[in-house]
Amino acid sequence: MSTHQQVPPPAEAPAPLPAVGSGRIFSKPVLAWASWDWGSAAFNAVMTTFVFTVYLTSDAFGGEERASQVLGWGLAVAGLLIALLAPVTGQRSDSGGRRKLWLGVNTLIVAVLTALCFFVFPSPGMLVLGVALIAAAHIFFEFAGVNYNAMLTQISTPSTIGRVSGFGWAMGYVGGIVALVVVLVVFIQPVVDWAGASSEDGLNIRLVAVFSALWFAAFALPVMFAVPEVPRRARAAQLGFLASYGLLVRRVKAIYRESPHTIFFLLASAIFRDGLAAVFTFGGILAAGAFGFSASMVIVFAIAANVIAAAGAVIGGFLDDRIGPKRVIIGALVGLLVAGTAILLLGTETHSFFGMDWTSDTTFWVFGLLLTLFVGPAQASSRAYLARLAPVGDEGELFGLYATTGRAVSFLAPTLFALCIGVFGSQLYGVIGILVVLLAGLLVLLPVRPPARVVRAVVPEA
Repeated sequence: MSTHQQVPPPAEAPAPLPAVGSGRIFSKPVLAWASWDWGSAAFNAVMTTFVFTVYLTSDAFGGEERASQVLGWGLAVAGLLIALLAPVTGQRSDSGGRRKLWLGVNTLIVAVLTALCFFVFPSPGMLVLGVALIAAAHIFFEFAGVNYNAMLTQISTPSTIGRVSGFGWAMGYVGGIVALVVVLVVFIQPVVDWAGASSEDGLNIRLVAVFSALWFAAFALPVMFAVPEVPRRARAAQLGFLASYGLLVRRVKAIYRESPHTIFFLLASAIFRDGLAAVFTFGGILAAGAFGFSASMVIVFAIAANVIAAAGAVIGGFLDDRIGPKRVIIGALVGLLVAGTAILLLGTETHSFFGMDWTSDTTFWVFGLLLTLFVGPAQASSRAYLARLAPVGDEGELFGLYATTGRAVSFLAPTLFALCIGVFGSQLYGVIGILVVLLAGLLVLLPVRPPARVVRAVVPEA
C-alpha cells in the first residue's frame, strides 16, 4: 500500500453520512431490515453450512472427499460468475430506484432454488444437481446482498452504523439458532413422530430445503414494506448494461484518485471476507467429515456456534462505534488465525495435557466456537467500515463494488480448500487453505487507513 500520501487535515475530513434513518436499534426500519438477515440464516446456516451441504458431502453422494471437492469447485465457479455478473448490480438498482425491488426479486430466486433442493436424492448421480442448485443460489444471494447492505445507510446514522450493522449480523445468527432448533426437533430428531421425519431417501433433509425456502421468503417480507425505495436517477438508469461497466470504471478511477485507501480497503476486505465465508461454509462439513460428528451433533454445535457468533457481532458493533472498525477487524482476524491453527495442529487425535485427555471432540468444540466468536465482528465491522467511506448519495454504488471485489476473489478459499484436500489427502487439511486466505487479508489490511483518516470521494455522474 502506498504510504507517501499525507494524512488529510481535519478540515478535509469526510462529510458525515446523511441521516436518513433514526439509527435506533429497535426502530421499525432497523427491525424490518434485520429481519431479512434473520431469514437469510435459513440459507446460510441450514443449507450451506450445517445441514444440506453436510448431507451433500456424505457417503451417499460418492464419498466425503470427492463430494467435498466437487462442492468446493462448484462454489469456486459460482464465485467467478458473480465476479463477472455483479459489478453493476448495485449501480443499476440504485440509480434506477429499484434497490428494494431487486432485493425482493433476488431473494425470491434464492428461495425457489433452495426449495428445488428437495429433488436432490441421496445418490452419486444427484451430486452435480445438488452442487449446481447451491452454487446458483449463492449467486443470487450475493445479488440480493448488494441491495441489502446498501440499505444500511438508509436506516442508520454516523454514530450508530457499527451497532446497526452488528445488530443485523446478530439477528442473522439468532435466526440461524431458531431455524436450526426447528430443523433438529421437527426433521432430524423429531419430538413428534411424523412421516416427514423419515430418513428414507433423505426425505427429512430434502424437506429441510423446503422449510428453509419458506423461512427465508417469509422473513424477507418486512423490509419490503418498512424501508422506502431510493429515488430514481433518470440519466443513469438509461445506460445500457455494457455501458454501466464503463461508468463503473470511471467511478473506480475517481475513487482511487481522490480516496485511494477506499480502494485499498475494498481489496483487503475482498480477501478476508472470502476466508470468513469459508469458515461457515465448510465448518459443518469438517465437523461431520474430519471430526466424526453425527448429523444431530452438527446441528447442536451449529446452535452453540450461532449463539457465540451473535454475541460476538453485538460486542463488535459496540466496539466499532468506540474504537473504530479497523481495530475490530484486525483483532477478529488474529483470533480466527489462532483458533484455526489450533484446530489444524491438534487435529483429530487425542492428546494428554497434565494427565487429562484432550479429545478431538474437545478440540473442535473449543476452537470451532472461538472461530465463530470472531467471524461476526469482522463481518459487521467490514460493512460499517465501507459505509463510513461511501460517497454521499452513492452508497449503493460502492456496496455494489464491495460485492464485486468480494466475489472477484471468492474462488480463493473454496479452491484452496479443495486443493489442500487433494494434495494432503485429508479433509482436515482444507483448513490450511482457509487460514492462508485469512492471513493474506490481514496483511493487506494492515497498511489501510481507518475511515476517520480517509477523504470521502466524489464520483462522476453517468
